[in-house]
Amino acid sequence: MSDNPALSIFLPVLNEAENLRPMHEKISAALEELDRTGEVIYVDDGSTDGSLEILRELAESDSRVRVVSFRRNYGQTAAMSAGIDSAEGDILIPMDADLQNDPADISRLLDKLDEGFDVVSGWRKDRQDKLITRKLPSWIANSIISKIGGVPLHDYGCSLKAYRREVLQDVRLYGEMHRFIPIYASWAGARVTEIPVTHHPRTMGKSKYGLSRTIKVIFDLITIKFLAAYQTKPLYVFGSFGMLSFIGSLVAGIWAFVLKFGFGVSFILTPLPLITIVLLAISVQFVLMGLLAELQVRTYHESQDKPIYTVRERLGFRKDSD
Repeated sequence: MSDNPALSIFLPVLNEAENLRPMHEKISAALEELDRTGEVIYVDDGSTDGSLEILRELAESDSRVRVVSFRRNYGQTAAMSAGIDSAEGDILIPMDADLQNDPADISRLLDKLDEGFDVVSGWRKDRQDKLITRKLPSWIANSIISKIGGVPLHDYGCSLKAYRREVLQDVRLYGEMHRFIPIYASWAGARVTEIPVTHHPRTMGKSKYGLSRTIKVIFDLITIKFLAAYQTKPLYVFGSFGMLSFIGSLVAGIWAFVLKFGFGVSFILTPLPLITIVLLAISVQFVLMGLLAELQVRTYHESQDKPIYTVRERLGFRKDSD
């Protein structure tokens, strides 16, 4: 029998000293209602308000508590990644430490997982945040992410989710990529769904998020789209731009000759020859960049013996039954 807990709940913490004790009380109450073992992992992301001292007290008083403390602030994605790396449970449940997520919803997430899903995402249907600075940008971003990522969820920004361990084993997070984990999981063949969850207004502490994060999300979304379409064939995207540049160069060159020999316009009187040369050089660069990207992709997969596919299960193979 494995001594690993059934559930791993992990929470990024940044200056939430006022919320930690009441949050842990709610998590403890939720775990008591469940017939499953669990651990609670707090990842202190460089707090400066005494949060770490409170987490030390919680760890001393509750054997289920684990604490990961960063040397400085690395951001929510790094804290989420540390939580995933530290978790030992079969089911991983991230959530915020600001009391806006309700631990009582964990049982509902687990019930949905038991229906055969691999990822259950929370949807703050009745979100208790400011309309202009939080809710409106979120609605727009979620619509764009759902369309581009191919996984239609109402609320990518909700931290409260439930994952089976296997769908997160090969996920590596960078930038603001933590919100796109359901997309990564879907690429690996996971069954993804969502349910409405309770969302409370913030009563203590200050929000760490603002409109400035929208720009970061846009750039990460571009990365997601590129990886979704061209992860194993980057030459397709670079080659396409290279071909467009070459066609532009060809058209400009032909038109320059038409003007020269058809209408007597000297090459030095038109920018077309310069445009031809510049676009031709750009087209060559794009193709060469695509070839370099192809080499990197092959090195990445072959050096790690990393397949370009994932297998849900294997049946009838002698090696699997040894």
